[in-house]
Amino acid sequence: MLIDTHAHVNFRSFKDDAMDVLRRSLDEGMQVINVGSQIDTSRQAVGLANKFNKGVYAVVGLHPEHTHSQHVDEEETHFLTREENFDVVEYRSLCQDPKVVGIGECGLDYYRLPEDTDPRAVKEKQKAAFIKQINLAAELDKTLVVHSRPSKGTDDAALDILDILKGLKIKDLGLRFVLHSFTGSPEMMQEFYKLGGYISFNGIITFDKTGNMEQLVKSAPLDRIVIETDCPYLAPVPMRGKRNEPLYVEYVAEKVAELRGLGLAEVERLTTDNAKQLFRI
Repeated sequence: MLIDTHAHVNFRSFKDDAMDVLRRSLDEGMQVINVGSQIDTSRQAVGLANKFNKGVYAVVGLHPEHTHSQHVDEEETHFLTREENFDVVEYRSLCQDPKVVGIGECGLDYYRLPEDTDPRAVKEKQKAAFIKQINLAAELDKTLVVHSRPSKGTDDAALDILDILKGLKIKDLGLRFVLHSFTGSPEMMQEFYKLGGYISFNGIITFDKTGNMEQLVKSAPLDRIVIETDCPYLAPVPMRGKRNEPLYVEYVAEKVAELRGLGLAEVERLTTDNAKQLFRI
């Protein structure tokens, strides 16, 4: 059994076949956690989870890109982000649903900032929304799903996230958290492990040419690794160019097994056990 810990079957790319995609995954013995990016997609994640008796869960929250309006091009998919302020009352209400297992994806994204706005103001607004979501996760004992994307060639977003997490003493709070789609340095990754964090790997590890992702996978503690698709984005080899979906998380597991010199069954067991521990499912 595998668990896709970070999917977006609640996004527009799946508007015509979301139920079929999830049924295919469940039929193969998988479990899927759909992650929101703002209030509408968070509600959709909860709605999808409740269409199934078991095996489909939701994470609700505000993506840093949605704290300001801007144009985004993700793998040739064009869309305009809609500005949203994080409404603690609204999200707390969503979290009352037992299918909600986490808060996010939240964090900091410095890769592309609105050109018509002071970058310092954008970053401060992202930080404020992130802190609110950390506090809500701690209050409700939900897992925090963290998005960290730096400006090119730096670890700036991860450094700021680390400072925020340390400042809020999340280790003392016992807050569970995962760095989703982490692509930072191995040294930075170790700092998050010291705080009790998990790292989630996806299709990037199958096509990265820099060697960094291989280093990250090889140096990650086996009890802190989970896997994801981030579908519909980041389809792994050999599915590049196609819409990603939860079933393709197996290619991620295969690559982890290859890089760590482990059998696929062992990686499936480890990552599934880790995901269950992380999300309390």
